[in-house]
Amino acid sequence: MSDDARADLRASDADRERVADILRDALAEGRLDMSEFEERLEQTYQARTYGELTPITRDLPAPGVTPPPVVSLHKDAAVDGGRDGDWSGRIVGGEGSSAWAVAVMSGFQRRGRWTVPRRFNCFAFWGGGELDLREANFADGEVVINCVAIMGGMQIVVPPGVEVVVRGIGVMGGFDQREAGIPGDPGAPRVVVTGFAFWGGVGVERKLTKAARRQAKLDRKAALRELHADFRDDVQQAHRRMLEGHKDLLRGRREERRHEPRYED
Repeated sequence: MSDDARADLRASDADRERVADILRDALAEGRLDMSEFEERLEQTYQARTYGELTPITRDLPAPGVTPPPVVSLHKDAAVDGGRDGDWSGRIVGGEGSSAWAVAVMSGFQRRGRWTVPRRFNCFAFWGGGELDLREANFADGEVVINCVAIMGGMQIVVPPGVEVVVRGIGVMGGFDQREAGIPGDPGAPRVVVTGFAFWGGVGVERKLTKAARRQAKLDRKAALRELHADFRDDVQQAHRRMLEGHKDLLRGRREERRHEPRYED
């Protein structure tokens, strides 16, 4: 049978319901807005032939196309601070990787997998330094970082869960107090920042690792997918009820037409 001949065939109620199901899925997936959905649904129930039904879903995916799987939001017990979910695994004892750092008109940096000693001394004159503790181990449950900054600056980066105490003195300079006073996680190390800053400063900030930021981004996407799935289910239920109402209306119209008086010429 040619396409032209098929287009002239009368459509059944089941055909119209299949088209309505496709429209409902498209609305839930965001392919149609509410006004487009209502307009096409009305066209569906008014359609009498396949030729009138076909254009309604021509720009929509075929039935059976499923959304991507929803990623679970339930994470393991591991946290960003303790790589194995236990801070005690990062308090390793020993002497530490290095005990001091100096920057004179230059800079220094400690980051990655290193061991913070019980006391770390650093000095910057017309220079700067960075101490990144996010992936570091600790020689003890409490470590002291002593900073002397003369016309220079230092930045200390700690992971979430670590308690920070700031006791430094600044003269025409200062020590960052924003992360001080925040309680630490049970078993997490304590970082005490002391020292002296003259025309300089020592900053302290709390940041996630790159891996943790990637995981947080994945979690946000997963949350959006779950919200979308919940919304889709709600929309499907609402429009299933709407579909039943339209079907009842259609049956009522057919009954009215059956009982209409017929006049013969």
